Amino acid sequence: MSGKYTVTSLLEMKQKGEKISQLTCYDYSTARLVDAAGINTVLVGDSLGMTMQGYENTLPVTLDEMICYGRSVVRGCQNAFVIMDMPFMSYQVSPAQALESAGRLIKETGANAVKLEGGAAVTEQIKAIVDAGIPVCAHIGMTPQSVNVFGGFKVQGKGEAKAEQLLKDALAVQEAGAFMVVLECVPPKLAALITRQVDMITIGIGAGVECDGQVLVYQDMLGMSGDFTPKFVRRFAEIGEAMQQAFADYDAQVKSGAFPQAAQTYSKSDCDDAFLAQLEEKYSKMRELSLK
Repeated sequence: MSGKYTVTSLLEMKQKGEKISQLTCYDYSTARLVDAAGINTVLVGDSLGMTMQGYENTLPVTLDEMICYGRSVVRGCQNAFVIMDMPFMSYQVSPAQALESAGRLIKETGANAVKLEGGAAVTEQIKAIVDAGIPVCAHIGMTPQSVNVFGGFKVQGKGEAKAEQLLKDALAVQEAGAFMVVLECVPPKLAALITRQVDMITIGIGAGVECDGQVLVYQDMLGMSGDFTPKFVRRFAEIGEAMQQAFADYDAQVKSGAFPQAAQTYSKSDCDDAFLAQLEEKYSKMRELSLK
């Protein structure tokens, strides 16, 4: 497809059985590369709290921070559909708060949709946002904003009762108006069942290949997140290692004097040697006088 992806064109991809790609992104330069690569949807995730700000989880991220990062990503995406995460406590209080936060995210960034975590418990928020004309992506399973409730980042939907509850959550957010749902750390067979039972798009992360699409944190799939790699991540390149080596090479060449060379200087703009010699003599005398 050429041109900007929309809710309609993405839903058509699901109906045709075409897989949908999604990556996180947090800045203009990376957004341009992701967009040029043909990625269908970009998520400005509150995962930036960990990847860009160095926190242990996503909880400290604010709405203003999401807007700052998001507007930069939107400028870099010509075709990709951009989804903004709603950070912790920007929607949980009430449907009115959720609508106000979602409105700011869309109005102040130019993004195409918002994402919020939770199943049946946030259906009133989803409905309020959708009724205002803002597309919503839901997020169930392992919801990182509930990390303290879950006791860590753990697989969800284990056992019959919890599996059925996840399916009910998926159906509830769809009924509320969500056009897409992220299934995180959900057993593959359950994710496949949910995908068959809903008309909205399912995006998996640690949920198996039967989802309509997949999302990864771009730093994870490029080997930029340190030694730890989540089970559901495949490293498609070792960019982190390459970057570190490039930084080390630069450091060494600066300290040895090997950089910059003539090719990296503007020698043709230099004044002639005679003038520079006179200038140096003049200011050297002035400096000597000031030191006396």
